[in-house]
Amino acid sequence: MPPLSFINFVLALLVAPLLLGVINKTKAFFAGRTGQPLLQAYFDLWKLLHKGAVYSRTATWVFRAGPVVGLACVVLAAAIVPFGGSRAMIAFPCDLILLAYLFGVMRFFTVLAALDTGSSFEGMGASREVQFSALAEPALLLGLAAVARLTGSYSLSDMLPALSMSAPANSGPVVVLVAGALLVVFLVENARIPVDDPNTHLELTMIHEVMVLDHGGPDFAFILYGAALKLWVLGSLLAGVAVPVRTGNAALDCAAALGVMLCLAVLVGVVESSMARLRLLRVPRLLVGAVVLSGLAFVLLLR
Repeated sequence: MPPLSFINFVLALLVAPLLLGVINKTKAFFAGRTGQPLLQAYFDLWKLLHKGAVYSRTATWVFRAGPVVGLACVVLAAAIVPFGGSRAMIAFPCDLILLAYLFGVMRFFTVLAALDTGSSFEGMGASREVQFSALAEPALLLGLAAVARLTGSYSLSDMLPALSMSAPANSGPVVVLVAGALLVVFLVENARIPVDDPNTHLELTMIHEVMVLDHGGPDFAFILYGAALKLWVLGSLLAGVAVPVRTGNAALDCAAALGVMLCLAVLVGVVESSMARLRLLRVPRLLVGAVVLSGLAFVLLLR
């Protein structure tokens, strides 16, 4: 295993919560507020890890397993996705399929833990999560399939480093279409506006937050950290496709990728500050649009 792959993996584990701070700072800037400290997510995780967890007597082991399995899945996903043009810590042919399955398992246990509480409120959020993910997964897989056909490789560690800003002009439209689809998937999977709002507590509009309301202490810390790491993993995927900076120097490529990730966090903050949430009935249309973008990119490569 190359040392740089391990360093990038550790970087993901350490820096992921910082993206949440950049998003909140950007939103505070647009609202004319000082906002939370940039490291507030780290403070919250530290506080939650030192608290005790409270469990209902009617909840089973599934409720306790949900946060642990979810965190384990996303940590493994971080080891599969390459960063900054270097290979990932775990790489093998068709590992992109495993990436999609890991997110599926993470979602499955989160939904099961929500249903295990017996709350109709959490069941409502679980239903919405499953409905939207059924449309987000085809967009993700079709987009990755288009990149795989474009680069002639079926491993993420070969696909993403093969892309570059100096790619042939005929592959430009394919990359733009896939990047657009991945941006929608990025916002949906991370429960961001215009699909979901991580700061809202309106019962008629919540999706992800409503599923984790009964978790507390270390379990809730696992959920928050897992969400930050998922933001990093999908952001790395999007940045690797949309802005593949390749200088030939591994350190410079890693620094450039980190800069792109911070810019992506600022972009999320701008989006959340400049537009409102979509009506729930319109979210499937947005996801279908992402599927169409990925499908069109794949069709262009079949000519």
